[in-house]
Amino acid sequence: MKYLKSMTTQILIASVAGVVFGVAVGPWAANLKFVGDMFIRLIQMSMVPLVMCSVIVATGAMSGKGAGKLAGRTFGWIIGLSCVSALLAWGLSVLFKPGAGMVFQGKLDPGLKQQAGATSGWQETVLNFVSKNVVDAMSAGDMVPIIVFSLLFGAALNSYIAKTGRREVLTFFEQVQQVVLTMIRFVMKVAAIGIFCLLADLAGEVGFSVVTTALKYLGTTLLGVVILMVAFTLITVARTGVSLAKIPGKLAEQTVVAVTTTSSAVTFPTVLRSAVEKFGVSQRVANFTLSIGLTMGSYGAVLNYTIVVMFLAQAGGVHLSAGQVILGMVLAVLLNMGTITVPGGFPVVAMFLASALGLPYQAVGLLIAVDWFTGMFRTFLNVNGDTLVALLVAAGTDEIDRDVFDGKTRVSSQEIDPDQYQERFATADAAD
Repeated sequence: MKYLKSMTTQILIASVAGVVFGVAVGPWAANLKFVGDMFIRLIQMSMVPLVMCSVIVATGAMSGKGAGKLAGRTFGWIIGLSCVSALLAWGLSVLFKPGAGMVFQGKLDPGLKQQAGATSGWQETVLNFVSKNVVDAMSAGDMVPIIVFSLLFGAALNSYIAKTGRREVLTFFEQVQQVVLTMIRFVMKVAAIGIFCLLADLAGEVGFSVVTTALKYLGTTLLGVVILMVAFTLITVARTGVSLAKIPGKLAEQTVVAVTTTSSAVTFPTVLRSAVEKFGVSQRVANFTLSIGLTMGSYGAVLNYTIVVMFLAQAGGVHLSAGQVILGMVLAVLLNMGTITVPGGFPVVAMFLASALGLPYQAVGLLIAVDWFTGMFRTFLNVNGDTLVALLVAAGTDEIDRDVFDGKTRVSSQEIDPDQYQERFATADAAD
């Protein structure tokens, strides 16, 4: 009975039931579509204040702790490998077309269709990053100009706090953020009902191709994770000179924890201990790089989110221009860069991407239905990617104890205080 109270279990049951019901009753299931649409709208209406407050709070609260060469190397490797993840996701999506074969009637409502066709080149895409009127952008749900405005506002707020010490404005946005997050938690209590109705309508319209499309989506994501893990490992070996044969065994413990819990936060203590005790990374580098990586180093999430963009476009028959593809990859990276993390889990992220790029959202329910599996893939790459980045950063200042890595010497990692990482844990779980 306790197991049935889990939201994940409820969504899984609702997903299977929705597909079966939709296939069984056929087009009649379209009568349930309005319930699924209501669920989607409840998420959509929270996105503008949530994204705006999250960016302002993260940017406004930044301190100088991240300065220096250590931070530069950490951020450099994280951003570089995240960009590689986005590019690979785009390539695999073009090659395997995970969303192809699922065609909707009325692919886009008029507003979204107009937005989707508005960008014709990279110059216009860049120009549209800035709105002439942020209030207009907020009313239209145009996310990119909202993010740009919020970043500038947060940076100005950060400067103001540094000069005056007054934090009232920052506190206000922190409180609004928490209220909006509470709203989203309320909405997610009815997620199972919304997903059932969305998938029933989808299955009633396109039949069993719903299932085969989900398998193509999962297969594309899994292949991307495998390719990136191999590539990251080879890059690490080439840059650090450590033994390739020993890396899989040293990653085994944290991999088991990551895959079984699908949580980077739960796995973090194991990752920190392994980096020091098994890989020989200095405590200084491990503490800084892994704590930053916990929220920023979400390579599996970047891969997955880029595939989501391509999946929704292909499923809805929407042709994305080069500028829109680049924008989709940039958003996938920025969503995991700490300062632009959208809390609320995968449903909110998927809807954010659909809204920002003017894509049809009908297939989002299908993606949510199989998100437990993609969550496993994301966490596997997020966690192990962070460890490899710690090795790469440590190699820059010769802070890898080769004797520890080779098993000739034993060291003990410092215990962490979980209370210090609560916010990072929450953000990491949102990415997973």
